Amino acid sequence: LKGQQASPFVLRARRSMDKNGMPWHLRYLGQPEIGDKNRHALVRNCVDIATSENLTDFLVEMGFRMDHEFVAKGHVFRKGIMKITVYKIFRILMPGNTESIEPLSLSYLVELNVVAPAGQDVVSDDMRNFAEQLKPLVHLEKIDPKRLM
Repeated sequence: LKGQQASPFVLRARRSMDKNGMPWHLRYLGQPEIGDKNRHALVRNCVDIATSENLTDFLVEMGFRMDHEFVAKGHVFRKGIMKITVYKIFRILMPGNTESIEPLSLSYLVELNVVAPAGQDVVSDDMRNFAEQLKPLVHLEKIDPKRLM
């Protein structure tokens, strides 16, 4: 959906497929803050909401359309308020059928994520320190989402 500005309003919907009946999670991610280039992490507003099973029907009725769909298989680890996910991304061969998938790559994706109040720049230093510990195995970098578009 497009709001008052010309930029699109993007929502992400996800759910665990390990058990039937798991709730959907809806996430709004704001635009990345343009700030200090020395900051070690990308910073943006985030709103997470647990929802019911009919989330996808509701979003279609609101005027949203699906842009992409994928399956992520892996593990979630926690270190304090940091969430570390290590997973492989799989392409869905037939839309809506999560049984028919193929890996996009042989590599794993490692993601560091922290939800913190505004102005907590110390958290980005913690993320950088954790990334330094993984350096022999993993190259972590701050990704510019505009570069992916």
